[in-house]
Amino acid sequence: MPKIVDAVQRRQEIVGAVCRIIATDGLEGASLREVADEAGLAVGSVRHYFDSSDDLLAFSFAAVSDRILTRLQAALAGLGPAAGGPDTSHAVLTLLGEFLPLDEERALDACAWLAFRNAARIRPFLAAEADRSHRAVAAVVGQVITRFLHGHDATLGDATPQLVTAAEHLLATLDGLAMHALLQPGWMSPEMCRDVLESHIEGLRRRVGASH
Repeated sequence: MPKIVDAVQRRQEIVGAVCRIIATDGLEGASLREVADEAGLAVGSVRHYFDSSDDLLAFSFAAVSDRILTRLQAALAGLGPAAGGPDTSHAVLTLLGEFLPLDEERALDACAWLAFRNAARIRPFLAAEADRSHRAVAAVVGQVITRFLHGHDATLGDATPQLVTAAEHLLATLDGLAMHALLQPGWMSPEMCRDVLESHIEGLRRRVGASH
């Protein structure tokens, strides 16, 4: 009997190969042939699931985004309804840590996600996913700001300008930390990332609290 291949699992294996190539050789290295070699497959096997390199990269971008968002949503569920004490602070840091390359899995996802977002500036077929994933991540950060720093459940659409600014500030900090940790892992260790993030959150809490 022919071997039955789980299509979902095979696609995820191929996405994993894309991410590993991006981490070592950059997005330009993620051709169908290179991805097939990395995944231990024939090029024809990859083409069975993806018609072109563009199709492969667009799917991989969405898959990486969804992995990050799944982790964020799981962490968001543990945040609680409003601001609180040390437990809430720990939950917020855990949630925001899902953005950062604090272990191998998150490092691969962060590297790929940043590379895809940068490429979307000049590759139109990636633009829709860049917009979707940014909006989804911004919505999670908005929940952190409104539920933790502001003390109630709301959306950024209902938030004050100060809260919107705080959310954008936090997004920019997360992007910068992720990039710095990927470029300078010897200096920006996971412990350093957490310390910087904790200091930033405490500063945001003071500034937002002072404005209400």
